[in-house]
Amino acid sequence: MNIDSDVVVVGAGAAGLAAAFAARRKGASVTLVERRRLGGDCTWTGCVPSKSLLEQARRVHGGRRMGLVGSVDFSAVMERVRDTVLKVSEDESRPTLEAMGIRVVEGEAAFTGPRQLEVDGTGLRGRVVVLATGSVALVPDVPGLRALNPLTNDTVFDLRRLPPRLAVMGGGPIGLELGQAFARLGSEVTILQGPDLLAPKEEPEVSDVLAEVLTTEGVRVLTGSYVDRAERAADGSAVLGTRDGLRVAADAVLCATGRRSQTDGLAPERGGVALTDRGFIATDDKLRTTAEGVYAVGDIVGGLLFTHAGYEMGTLAVNNGLGRRARPFDSRAVPWATFTEPEVGRVGMTEAQAFEAHGDAAKVAYLPIAETDRAKTAGETAGFVKLVAGPHGVVRGLAGGQLVGATVVCPTGGDVVHELALAMRTHTITGRIAQTVHAYPSWSLAVREAAIQFFFEYKGRRARPARPAP
Repeated sequence: MNIDSDVVVVGAGAAGLAAAFAARRKGASVTLVERRRLGGDCTWTGCVPSKSLLEQARRVHGGRRMGLVGSVDFSAVMERVRDTVLKVSEDESRPTLEAMGIRVVEGEAAFTGPRQLEVDGTGLRGRVVVLATGSVALVPDVPGLRALNPLTNDTVFDLRRLPPRLAVMGGGPIGLELGQAFARLGSEVTILQGPDLLAPKEEPEVSDVLAEVLTTEGVRVLTGSYVDRAERAADGSAVLGTRDGLRVAADAVLCATGRRSQTDGLAPERGGVALTDRGFIATDDKLRTTAEGVYAVGDIVGGLLFTHAGYEMGTLAVNNGLGRRARPFDSRAVPWATFTEPEVGRVGMTEAQAFEAHGDAAKVAYLPIAETDRAKTAGETAGFVKLVAGPHGVVRGLAGGQLVGATVVCPTGGDVVHELALAMRTHTITGRIAQTVHAYPSWSLAVREAAIQFFFEYKGRRARPARPAP
């Protein structure tokens, strides 16, 4: 049996679904292939279960602070997480997709030639092929680690019992979010981070804030601690050893040390699709692979491993493949968030990156969130707003230049940052941000108060020239 379609999409996660939806909006015939579960990592083992767990943990933490919560029924918490996942998955079910005119083929796809694939004996051909098979958790090659059967985001949400002691390898978004959540639910958590900073892709001030918050909540934070060995102790516990001589015992180990592309079984070389030296699919700025008519989107290309980025890429790839004029994927103003408490919202360059690009023509405004009235009224004083401006394409440094990067750390930082993403996308001068009236006393008012520093001293602070990385 052979199936010919205008568009063949391999992978039904966020990026693949976006591609399928975009193709149907154009009236194109679509075949969507998925080898595991429709909805992909985001729905089943990523964004949806993790944010559901974080919300349950936030409520427990708030109740404890008020003396209203004692012990936690972890099994009930995880049941609520699973219920949420099932509700979300209904919007991505086979009947829902087929009702939209999307043909769903379940199984593992492999290239057999240019724009030709096979799934369990069924041949698929498309005028456009979109690869969106995503990524999987990377378990580092540490002696003895795999024998401990470490948890990853693929398995941690299957837990039924709360680990009394949890060792988290990795201080990036996944490790920080789940580490804080499990600590709030009652685990004794240790986070082991190889680099000297938590969240090393963020501004260094983020590491300082989160380390202090997590330590206050009882999390043991070990930075500069690379795990180089692991073993099972006589009592059955897992023991991790670090280069600096530490030994950390735990009842469970969670690996949150990165992701690798999911190309197993795809045989991209048979389709003329090249990989990068890191194993991701190689694409140009228009998401085209080295094979004519074949595009790759989402985690499989590396870069921004975010659901919203993948969704945008999936839509763009189909528009490029079926349209007359291809457009590049602009990652410059794509925001991202780490959903710890406080949240970390980020868009664009860090201060160090702006210095590399613009030297001391880049300017930085910084405002501790504790100096805002909203933080004082809420009693949530951990965080800051940091705005980075560079020369504007037209007015250069006049009117404060234009925003090239921003970080917002506060209880709603993941939401507040979108105002700044819009400013970057529209090349708005910082003067417009400073002039825009913000509601009092909102968290976003801190953005205006920081922007004012580009023009004069405000609350004893004024914007300064950017500095290189220390």
